[in-house]
Amino acid sequence: MTDARAIHLADYQPFSHLVDQVALKFHLSPQATKVQARLEMRPNPARGAGHDLRLDGEGLRLMSLSIDGRALSVQPDDTGLTIPAAELPDAPFVLETEVEIAPEGNTALEGLYMSRGLYCTQCEAEGFRKITFYPDRPDVMARFRVQVAGDLPVLLSNGNLVAEGPGWAEWDDPWPKPAYLFALVAGDLRAHSARFVTMSGRDVALNIWVRPGDEGRCAYAMDSLIRSMRWDEQVYGREYDLDVFNIVAVDDFNMGAMENKGLNIFNSKFVLASPETATDDDFARIEAIIAHEYFHNWTGNRITCRDWFQLCLKEGLTVYRDQQFSGDMRSHAVKRIEDVLMLRARQFREDQGPLAHAVRPESYVEINNFYTATIYEKGAEVIGMLKRLVGDDGYARALDLYFERHDGQAATIEDWLAVFQDATGRDLTQFKRWYSEAGTPRLRVTDDFNNGTYTLHFEQENPVTPGQTVKGAKVLPIAVGLLNPNGDEVVPTTVLEMTETRQSFRFDGLAARPVPSILRGFSAPVLLERTVSAEERAFLLAHDTDPFNKWEAGRALAKDLLARMVIDGAAPGPDWLDALARVAQDDSLDPAFRALCLRLPSDDDMAQTLYASGHVPDPAGIYAARRRMGDALAQRLAGVLPGLMAGLAEPGPFTPDARAAGRRSLRLAALSLLSRVDGGTAARAAFAAADNMTEEVGALSCLLDIGAGQEELARFESRWRTDRNVMDKWFALQIGFASPERAAEVTRALTEHPDFDWKNPNRFRSVIGALSGHHAGFHHISGAAYALVADWLLRLDPLNPQTAARMSTAFETWPRYDADRQGMLRDVLRRMLATKGLSRDLSEMAGRMLGD
Repeated sequence: MTDARAIHLADYQPFSHLVDQVALKFHLSPQATKVQARLEMRPNPARGAGHDLRLDGEGLRLMSLSIDGRALSVQPDDTGLTIPAAELPDAPFVLETEVEIAPEGNTALEGLYMSRGLYCTQCEAEGFRKITFYPDRPDVMARFRVQVAGDLPVLLSNGNLVAEGPGWAEWDDPWPKPAYLFALVAGDLRAHSARFVTMSGRDVALNIWVRPGDEGRCAYAMDSLIRSMRWDEQVYGREYDLDVFNIVAVDDFNMGAMENKGLNIFNSKFVLASPETATDDDFARIEAIIAHEYFHNWTGNRITCRDWFQLCLKEGLTVYRDQQFSGDMRSHAVKRIEDVLMLRARQFREDQGPLAHAVRPESYVEINNFYTATIYEKGAEVIGMLKRLVGDDGYARALDLYFERHDGQAATIEDWLAVFQDATGRDLTQFKRWYSEAGTPRLRVTDDFNNGTYTLHFEQENPVTPGQTVKGAKVLPIAVGLLNPNGDEVVPTTVLEMTETRQSFRFDGLAARPVPSILRGFSAPVLLERTVSAEERAFLLAHDTDPFNKWEAGRALAKDLLARMVIDGAAPGPDWLDALARVAQDDSLDPAFRALCLRLPSDDDMAQTLYASGHVPDPAGIYAARRRMGDALAQRLAGVLPGLMAGLAEPGPFTPDARAAGRRSLRLAALSLLSRVDGGTAARAAFAAADNMTEEVGALSCLLDIGAGQEELARFESRWRTDRNVMDKWFALQIGFASPERAAEVTRALTEHPDFDWKNPNRFRSVIGALSGHHAGFHHISGAAYALVADWLLRLDPLNPQTAARMSTAFETWPRYDADRQGMLRDVLRRMLATKGLSRDLSEMAGRMLGD
């Protein structure tokens, strides 16, 4: 295990020096790239004079170092170099360095590396220190001018192109930025180009750079970018501020994308799309991620975070913005349900386990390990709650003040909350607990009705989490509506503001006891606990005017039933089946919404639900019960499924718009159920007739789900073998639909497939990640999957510790399970920690999961 010291928020100090201007010159070579850096620096008045200058640097061969032309003989250590205060002027000075690096050997994909002949960079969070010696921290902001030299046709960096010649190009970024936003790309690329005129008349050149042959799969990404730019102007008043905006698609990338100023670098799977190669889900993700990275131009770039503890300041806000955008582009109701499903699957799981941490953590060992669902998804939920509390007008005033006050600065959560207090007059002292306290609050609800007065009684509990025991009551915006027994809404949505541990709210003048619709729109990220009958849930599913709670009622019915099936061996009852049948056939409802209602709770969701209610989840029992539940629903709907599918057929060519995607989603949900009763006849026909990837993958999934489809799987491989992104689907499908007892065996066989490039993060995730996501297969009592995943993480760790550490979260739920599984999972984590040379990334994760 690597010995690493924790970094604490309480220890923050401004950097000793300021950097006003950076000039970089790159002479590209796969094994010997030379980087010359010229930094115009001065002592930081906030720290005073007389401080050493510490520069970060890892894996750099130092060739020269000078200050104001005077050579220094300082030698670097493993993590950087220190120039003694005695060597530094007490006035502005110029620091110059030259280093040599080897991009071709950089398998960590952090800093400057190569992806299939393409030079590219990833500097967030701390990758710039692998390029040159520099104060690699977000509160050091400077203007960058970059010259790139190399025998390649396309040479890109941040900002505007200001000069170029044969074999070189020079870029200038006029906006101060931290080093983590630096980017460079060089290679044989082709541009899909467009223009955008901003609201003030600036003409902006837009380019999406891809490998030769991929130009025809950029149109949707470009359309998403243009819509994002226009939306940010119309909704937030934010205009783009450079003459060019470049996006580059690369095949080897640890994350989804990166918002580098004016030069966004994307994982190619989130750029390239055509009807033949991308599913509706792919199109939706491309739209959302393009928007997310573009929105960072203001919420992340122009205003960045003071230190990495404030990461949620840029990520939570930008996630919230991209959620708003996707809702406007598609369906707010469906988008909200999808966001909550992700929140519960990823962030609630995180909050309830050993990796729980606050939205703004107090310490970390490796910052890469804190790019988590808590930072992103829960961070966005906190923004949403704040908006509900202050209202649309208050939110708009606060955001305008935020951009006005902090443009060009590295800000903090305190700065963020201060603009809301100043713009709205609200005291947000208590609300700040959402940023400092980990865990998902439990909200218990009881009610009574007496003489026309209906009262809701709420009690909140904030559970103990690692490192945090004593917690205060949080501010909870609870959106509530009341329905009459006949289904009419008597009290429209009202936001109740809970600020105490126990609190009651009264509604007077009611003629009959109402049916409450609580936590509409999922107005706060809590676990709602209330005793509700199946009849009441069915009533809400039929009558609730809030789309989220309408869906939630049906899902709760399904989870209650599924829990009884797992625990007591119950059979699916007619109430749930009839309710779902009504929803499936209700043409007044959005097809995408109906498809979501037909989606059964996942195995992992049920394990989390059972564990939270005091039961030890049995992965095999959950899997079997869920199969029986799906079969029962298929039998109940068998007579209407063919007609439902026929009525949803889309004439004409494929379009990726929300309406068409929703209809395909419901049609494929119906096909999945029909496959359970017709033996796959309709799915085989659908696969043969498919003219788009959504229906091709959808039909293949239906066949694999019933244990068929091997012939179709082989045809799929033959057709798409040369397309890396499509082949990722081929690998993942086989594991995702394998029987639990064969999941590890199927995975092991696929790791021996000639196209399994385990050094490529996408391919690694499509195989090893698919196994860890197969709940019953991963937790098979043999322990084979535990060992196999651990073996591959340990193999990957020396080459790419970021990806290995992030995928190790497969083991975070070990406390849920029985003693035998707990023992095997702990043994795997201990084996990781005992591995010689384990990275700081993976050792921190394994130690936290074990509680060490």
